[in-house]
Amino acid sequence: MSRFIFVRNLNQPDLSPARVKYCDSFLCLLRGLTFRERLDPDDGLLLVQGQRDSRINSSIHMFFVPFDLNVVWINSDMTVVDKVIAKSWRPAYFSAKPACYILEIHPDRWDDYQIGDKVEFQDV
Repeated sequence: MSRFIFVRNLNQPDLSPARVKYCDSFLCLLRGLTFRERLDPDDGLLLVQGQRDSRINSSIHMFFVPFDLNVVWINSDMTVVDKVIAKSWRPAYFSAKPACYILEIHPDRWDDYQIGDKVEFQDV
């Protein structure tokens, strides 16, 4: 069963929070957004890579993802540590700093999260 959460930016409380699928199982992490035809502006994933921050474990690939993504890396202190527009079909992206959460959302939401922002997760 899918679980959805809100990712709220505490530094920009007036913004609409991202509503994303919480993804922490092996199969969900393995599939991610691959093989999807498109991503709606209000859609996305939060990839959960455990409790420990890591650059390697929080890396992503864009193989079989036919659209660009706004990727936001969040560490265990719930702070945004990096972000990038990930281009489709690229081999790998790594955060500049260790993270344990990877927020994958529509590129139109680029300005919603900045490096250094604090976030919180809320059940839908």
